[in-house]
Amino acid sequence: MRRLADAGRVQAFMRAFSRAATASGRVYFTGGATAVLNGWREATIDVDIKIVPEQDALLRAIPSLKESLELNVELAAPDDFIPVKEGWADRSPFVAQEGRLAFHHFDLCAQALAKIERGHDQDRQDVETMLDRALVTPEQLREYFEAISGRLYRYPAVDEASFRRSLDDLLARRSAPPGPGTGAP
Repeated sequence: MRRLADAGRVQAFMRAFSRAATASGRVYFTGGATAVLNGWREATIDVDIKIVPEQDALLRAIPSLKESLELNVELAAPDDFIPVKEGWADRSPFVAQEGRLAFHHFDLCAQALAKIERGHDQDRQDVETMLDRALVTPEQLREYFEAISGRLYRYPAVDEASFRRSLDDLLARRSAPPGPGTGAP
């Protein structure tokens, strides 16, 4: 039985995973792992990662680490679901260096937009928190969306109009003045 991953368990994964590396590389956290390591969620179901460059030794280590650490590890990143802007790696905040591996959070704007596109309740809450903490801004999200919208055709499961509406709706709710009965003076 695998358990939820809190910050300590994600850090244990980082140490164990780095021991399997045969060369230097980067590991990018996405989704719940970013939320947990940034402290806005206590735990996550999955540790989603992207390995650059991919290393067979690291890929082969994942099944045994999942069992020994009782942790769900998935290969998933925003660029699996939406296009990302060139230079995303340079915009990916550093987390830690463990042995040969540098751990980063995948480009936060890309993560936020991928969450908006998915539209799950937890994803929307995560984007709200990212905005509240100024990890991303409404302007950055709009600019990023415009930069990638011309390449959405490469992702047939994504409906551009629906994606744009979801972004617009989320940002409009944030900029709307509080209504009656919300505690506003």
